[in-house]
Parts: sequence; C-alpha cells; structure tokens
Amino acid sequence: MFGLSKSEISIIRKLNTPVKIQDFLETIPENMETDGEETCLSPRRVLRERRAHCIEGAMLACVALWYHGESPLLMDFEAADYDEDHVIVPFRRYGRWGAISKTNHHMLRYRDPVYRTIGELAMSYFHEYFSNNGRKSLRTYTPKPYNLKTIKDKSWITSEKNVWVIPETLMKQKHVKILPQGFRSPRRSDPIQIKAGNIAQWGPHQEK
Repeated sequence: MFGLSKSEISIIRKLNTPVKIQDFLETIPENMETDGEETCLSPRRVLRERRAHCIEGAMLACVALWYHGESPLLMDFEAADYDEDHVIVPFRRYGRWGAISKTNHHMLRYRDPVYRTIGELAMSYFHEYFSNNGRKSLRTYTPKPYNLKTIKDKSWITSEKNVWVIPETLMKQKHVKILPQGFRSPRRSDPIQIKAGNIAQWGPHQEK
C-alpha cells in the first residue's frame, strides 16, 4: 500500500490511534538540518533516516491515519516574519477536533480532541506560539484542513527527493487572520514562559 515496503507497513500498522502516532513521532529526533540544506523528507525517508521536523512528521502521521481509514489532513499556521510557520494534523474523535504535532519544544504539541471547531483548535495554539524573545507570532491558519487524498500522485510518500509539493500546496490554501483588525501588539510572554519555551526535547547531538 502506498508503495511502502513490508517493514515500513509493519510500523504503520501499529500506529492505529492518534496517541500512538504522537508517541511514535516523539521517538524520532528533530531534523535540525545541520548540514545547511532545507529539507522536506518523505515519510519513507523519515522512517529510514530517523529525523523529522514539523511537516515531515505531519506527513508521516497522515500516512498512518490514512492507512487506518481516516482522513489525512494538514493544517497550516503562518507566523509573523520573525518566527517560523508550523503544520499540524487535525483529527476528529467524539465529534471534537484534536491534533497531532511534531515539534522540538513544549509549546506547539499534541492536542486532545476537545475542540468543537477547527477555529477553536487553531486558537489553542495562539498563547504558546511565541518567538525566542516572547513576541506572540501566530498570524493565520487554514480554516479548511487540506486533505492529502486530493493529490493524485502519491509518490510524495516514498520519494527519495524533497517533496516540496506538499508545503507549496499548503501555502496556496485559504488562510484566515487571527488578530482582530487594529490589534497589532499582543502582550509578550513573561520570563517564566520564555524559559519554559527554550526547553528542547532534542539537542544538537540528538539526546533527549
């Protein structure tokens, strides 16, 4: 299925709940792109190379959900120009939304399925989404999660090349603004929040 090998499918088969998928992603070291090359690794390469940043982990999570009969959805967050964007994987349980999320810090992580709408889910990330100096930076999100089933060419799952088609497609989706008109300066996170935000799961030598 999806062109994956038997050994790859044996891993995916075990990831049959969002919690199991999230737990598995947290065992994968952060892709820090230390060689200076920006990457967008396919799920196959993530499994083989044992590294992933947010969208790379998100694509692997989508493959696992898809394999188990669920929709492989991506939701894009755009940040202010002084911070980085982020991608999560929304899922539904009990009529509510939750999210799988690959990140190296404590802020933008998994969300339990308690949110009534995609908008509520998105807003749950606003308070914790801040830059190194405490400036809250989340600015837009995609109100309609993008379903990867709509991409006819499934080679992104097993590609040996960077799969830029996924982030490029996400960026083209409709985004809605979060800050109300005229509100441009959210209160900065305080020193305790900034200190907590600097705690990383994986360091330069990939040790938890």
